[in-house]
Amino acid sequence: VQLVESGGGLVQPGGSLRLSCAASGFIFSRYDMSWYRQAPGKERDLVAVISSGGGSTNYADSVKGRFTISRDNAKNTVYLQMNSLKPEDTAVYYCNVQYRGFVYWGQGTQVTVSS
Repeated sequence: VQLVESGGGLVQPGGSLRLSCAASGFIFSRYDMSWYRQAPGKERDLVAVISSGGGSTNYADSVKGRFTISRDNAKNTVYLQMNSLKPEDTAVYYCNVQYRGFVYWGQGTQVTVSS
């Protein structure tokens, strides 16, 4: 299993970014996918989850209405569209899959929201 995140960077407050996570090594369309984030000195927290078919999503309260998780099963990729970014969204963002009893993480992508 391999998960590779991309799309992070430096953005001003109120700006937008779209993160991508390319997955391989498993049948992507059969598994729920998640995005987590970890700010310096804090625990890794769940941001959003999407069901295997994409028909069901859930979000942390802190990002509801601003972030959108989506997936393209033909491209084995999950996305996180982040709008109206705030300084408190600054963190390393990871995608995640639970596959055959194991939890897999990507290497993470840094998102910094600052003026």
